[in-house]
Amino acid sequence: MEAEEESVGGQVDSAGAREEWTLLIWTSLAVLVPVAITLWCSIQRSKRKVYMKDFSRKSKHGWHCTDLFNKPTYCGLCSQHILQGAFCDACGLCADEQCLRRADRTMPCKEIMAPAQSDGTVNHRWVRGNVPLCSHCAVCNQQCGTQPKLCDYRCVWCQTIVHDDCKPSLKDGDRCDLGEFRCLIIPPHYLYHVNKLRRRLPEEYSKLAVACGSGWTPVLVLANTRSGNNMGEALLGEFRTLLNPVQVFDLSELPPSKALQLCMLLPPGSARVLVCGGDGTVGWVLDAIDTMKLKGQDQFIPRVTVLPLGTGNDLSNSLGWGAGYAGEIPVEQVLRNILEAEVVKMDRWKVQVASKGHFLRKPKVLSMNNYFSVGPDALMALNFHTHREKTPSFFSSRIINKAVYFLYGTKDCLVQECKDLDKRIELELDGEKVALPSLEGVIVCNIGYWGGGCRLWEGMGDEPCPPTRLDDGLLEVVGVYGSFHCAQIQVKLANPVRLGQAHTVRLVLKSSRMPMQVDGEPWAQGPCTITITHKTQALMLYHSAEQTDDDDSSASDGEGGPPASDTADRTSGDKTSGDEVFV
Repeated sequence: MEAEEESVGGQVDSAGAREEWTLLIWTSLAVLVPVAITLWCSIQRSKRKVYMKDFSRKSKHGWHCTDLFNKPTYCGLCSQHILQGAFCDACGLCADEQCLRRADRTMPCKEIMAPAQSDGTVNHRWVRGNVPLCSHCAVCNQQCGTQPKLCDYRCVWCQTIVHDDCKPSLKDGDRCDLGEFRCLIIPPHYLYHVNKLRRRLPEEYSKLAVACGSGWTPVLVLANTRSGNNMGEALLGEFRTLLNPVQVFDLSELPPSKALQLCMLLPPGSARVLVCGGDGTVGWVLDAIDTMKLKGQDQFIPRVTVLPLGTGNDLSNSLGWGAGYAGEIPVEQVLRNILEAEVVKMDRWKVQVASKGHFLRKPKVLSMNNYFSVGPDALMALNFHTHREKTPSFFSSRIINKAVYFLYGTKDCLVQECKDLDKRIELELDGEKVALPSLEGVIVCNIGYWGGGCRLWEGMGDEPCPPTRLDDGLLEVVGVYGSFHCAQIQVKLANPVRLGQAHTVRLVLKSSRMPMQVDGEPWAQGPCTITITHKTQALMLYHSAEQTDDDDSSASDGEGGPPASDTADRTSGDKTSGDEVFV
């Protein structure tokens, strides 16, 4: 009996052990199988990415792989619905993975350089299917792309869309006029003729430009794909679709100095440059333009406009282009605004930093477009910059960036690292020493906006102050009591300490290290002498169609309209200085 009980007990224990092992095995499989599948998919995706990168480098198309199209999409070769494939951001051709190589070989992309017809005209370059949503036929004005198949045609140059049946009835036949943005597009036949020129002289370019029509002002697009909300990559594709791909440059692959060489193949004074990025990107491009001036290429200097993708975008705001772009208006409207913009001049300044005790070392020289500062706002910029360098992937959103700035500002309100700045520095405006009140920061402004959209010099707007202009050769110098005072100014609850206006600003840091910044580029600086003098003027494009700030009254104070160097409200020799505190 006891033996039987032991036998039964052993069987029960054995069955329990088997159940435990079975549970353990199934639990392990439940964990390991998804992990293995995820790793396999990751490896395949990496292989595919490397393959497509190599394939795109050799291709004439601008292929971009995707696993998810934003609308029903059909292969331009086999006409089947695409589940996994690629699209060309220049001509709009789509292909699935099986047809990709054959499509690349047999279907041409937008030609950046090609001869015109014998009569000087250009033919349509049609791509079938996958037309934009809610598009309409140029012949019958009915909606296109409504059938669940590859149907209808789009011209890659003029963006004309027609039904399959309406194509033979097109008004001008196969002739293409390059569409709405013909004044901004560099036609392929222009570059073809430039390439055939024996003597590349400005006069020859002007003769060739006659065929492009009157008012031809081609635009070059220079985009920083790392700015702000990381929209640069998508914008590059949209501009390549509307313009000649040769006009569109990715600044992460090609520096502005190389991209601007295209201006020297265009008629003098005709080129415009659209900078897609933050204020730092704009400064990078303007420095490259200054280099063109030093090389004696003044006649080819382009006019510069901005599509704000950065965090602060104060220069863009001052020029009427808004405080930030997040796709709220289509790219087509951006190009229309460029056509309507007017040319203005903007002062650029040289910031010379001579460290104390280093007489044999050359002074550090920087270019300034927006502002220079020492104190709490520079400290916030320095902390932000330090952490962005460590974890750049975290700072990929404009909202997150501003939230981080807010946190650092709140911290400085409690710590007050820049306390007693007035005892550490001396300030001179046009050679006259200025007595400073108890301050934590000094800001030297060239433009009206500061700190991501705040009119610093005007403050609350309840006290009269000399007007500011982009081209008057004067700098506005203000002081702040700390981070909390900066926050009050931004929400219009306080005025800055207006220290004066001057043509030349000299600041001496007598002791300790202090945070400083020029146009958002911060660093920690020891005892030194900083001298800010006028450098040159840049030709910018001003957009005056809409207000860029929420108070309409500020439009009449100097930067609500285009500045003119000879029509300022006071002569360039006037200067105001003092210790007036408006709080």
